[in-house]
This record gives sequence, structure tokens and C-alpha cells, in this order.
Amino acid sequence: MQTNLVQQFANTPEGQEAEEILRACVHCGFCTATCPTYQELNDERDGPRGRIYLMKMFLEGGEVTEKTREHLDRCLTCRACETTCPSGVKYGRLVDISRGLIEEELPRSPREKWLRWGLTRLLPNRRLFGLGLRVGQAFRPVLPQALRAKVPPKRKASPWPAASHNRIVLALAGCVQPAAAPNTNAAAARVLDKLGITLVEAPEAGCCGAVNYHLSEHERGLQEMRRNIDAWWPAIEAGAEAIVMTASGCGAMVQEYGHLLRHDPVYASKAARVSELCVDLGEFLLKEDLEPLKASAEGGKVAFHCPCTLQHAMKQNGVVEQVLTRAGVPLAQTRDKHLCCGSAGTYSITQPEMSQKLLDNKLKALTVEDPVRIVTANIGCQLHLESKAKVPVQHWIELLDR
Repeated sequence: MQTNLVQQFANTPEGQEAEEILRACVHCGFCTATCPTYQELNDERDGPRGRIYLMKMFLEGGEVTEKTREHLDRCLTCRACETTCPSGVKYGRLVDISRGLIEEELPRSPREKWLRWGLTRLLPNRRLFGLGLRVGQAFRPVLPQALRAKVPPKRKASPWPAASHNRIVLALAGCVQPAAAPNTNAAAARVLDKLGITLVEAPEAGCCGAVNYHLSEHERGLQEMRRNIDAWWPAIEAGAEAIVMTASGCGAMVQEYGHLLRHDPVYASKAARVSELCVDLGEFLLKEDLEPLKASAEGGKVAFHCPCTLQHAMKQNGVVEQVLTRAGVPLAQTRDKHLCCGSAGTYSITQPEMSQKLLDNKLKALTVEDPVRIVTANIGCQLHLESKAKVPVQHWIELLDR
């Protein structure tokens, strides 16, 4: 693709990166076949190729309108297009860069500003989110059905193992997961304990930075990344062998720390090391002897939902299924595995209509064999799926813990 970026962007690191990505696109349109929003709307502007043209026009000085932003906002950033693309176009980076620049050029309505401001202040703040969730859970019985479905029930974490082993790996508690699904990391710790590995959380680490960064609060997101690096660094220097991610949405962000902080003179080398150590829990377990876990697997077919962040961003499609199969968990057949469930971080809040359509599609695709439960690898997908699912939804590591 030929490009001619305006001077305003051409000499900036973001503009140069965007131009390199644009030039990789060959207009083939293969991406439209796997884009969830294009499949629903059949509008070129709601597919990756059309959105790339909209971003190119903006970066070349064309007028950016609310209509332009509407099509970009409707993008899930699921990155299924990246998996499909034969030219290796880094669409996810291009849309993050362009959204951030457009945010500076085109002010949003007061309602949208307040919504996004609230999301970037509430969700990444573990204590504030936990408090809000407890209030919602207290009033859950009297809430309207539509709202009640969005409030997850109270859950408790089983005790973490007391034993300590020579092999140590780090975990990220994150922002939403400790309050909404506190047993996930506890279950991971108990499973790893059976394999002679100690899982450790760094208390000072918090949100991975994805919420702010993907809502165009780039500097706030980068600050959260730096804080996490500082929190993990003493354990990394002490020999922690990996940062094991139990939420693929966080994993997809942490693996980008090295790239996003590559120009930071203080954090560049540390960020690169953190990204190098970042590994999804499934990928980590696949390299281990899973024989001690087989007795913990339960009967009944289970449907696995592979989050977009796991299969398209972390490139771990099929890995968790291998782990579950080796552990003796019978898997149900599913359809359209490459398509997003509609959660996509804050998308279910900012684009509720499209999100619900995709959720309905995904639940139909996951239940073609009437599974006894649905398991997934990301807290956002877990909460979104369980809001309408007729069978239990949980993180897949809880199966192995049992």
C-alpha cells in the first residue's frame, strides 16, 4: 500500500510505525472472512480492510468524522484478521495508534467522555472495583434481570498451598479477577504445587495496563506497565523462571511491554525481559509432566472457549485443549472457534448491541454438543459468557484443581 502521511504524523515514532504497518497491507480482503463485525454488518467499513483505509485517510490528512470513529469503535480488536492475514499486517497496533491520535483530534460527546473516564478509573483500580462489585452483589436479588446478569455471584478462593518449592513462577492478580473470580489464581497455585512449582503474586502489581491503553489513555497504561515491572523485578532478579498468566487478556498486554516501552531509557531492557518471561498458563503446563493431575479431572464433556487474546494475540490456539486432553478432560465439539464472544475488554459496555449479538452466536457455537460446563482462559470472557449461559462457566484451571 502506498502512503503519504502528513508531516504532523510522519516524523513521530507512532506515525512511522503506523506507516510501516499500512505498507504491509496488500488489500486482499482475506481478513473480512474472519472479522466478526463484518460478518454481522456486511459493511466494508466494519471490516479490517475498510478500517485500514479509514485510518490511512486520517494519517494522510483526511477529515476524521464521528462516522469514521464509529466504525473504529465497533472494532473488537480481536485480531482474528492478524491470524488470517498472509502479509503479517499488525492490525492491532495500527488501530491502537490511530485511535489514540484520533482521540486528540476529535473530542467525544460528554456522555462518551464520562463513560470512558469511569471505565478507566474503576476497572483498573482493584480496590474500587472490588467495592463496587460487592455493592452490586448485595443488591443483585432486586436488580432488573438485564442488570442482574451482568453482576457475577459471590465466589470464594480456596486456600493457597503452604508448601514452598525451588521452582518459582510469578502471577498477576490483575484488577477484575481478584474480586470477580478469586479462585482462579488460587487454583493455578494448587495445580502448580502438585507439580513442585510455587506460584507467587507480587502485591504491588495491579492492572496490566490494557484497559487504559486500549481506551486511548496511553500514558496511564504505560505507567501501569512500569509499576508492574517494578513489582516483579526483585523476583525476576532472584530467579523466577516465568510470569505465568491466568488471564489471556493480561497476557496479550504483558507480552507487548517490551515493544511499547522500547523507547523508555529506564524501562526498555526490563520491559523486554518481562515480555520474554510472559507465558500463558496453558503453554507453561504443556511442557510439564501432567500425570499428577489426571486424578483431578472430572467426567462429562466440557466446551472450551479459546479467547481471542489467547489464539490471535498470544498465538496459543489449541494449547489448552492439549493440556485438558492430557489431563483426561473430555472435550465437546464447538463451532466457529475463531470468532469473538463479544466481551473484548470494555467492548461489552461501550458497544452493548453488537456485543450481545456476538455472545448469542458464541453460546450457540459452544453448546452444539450439550456440554456440562464451559471453560475459558480469560476473566472478561468468563464473566461475559456466564451472563447468558445455561451451564456453569469457569476458568479451565479449576477443572485440573478438582
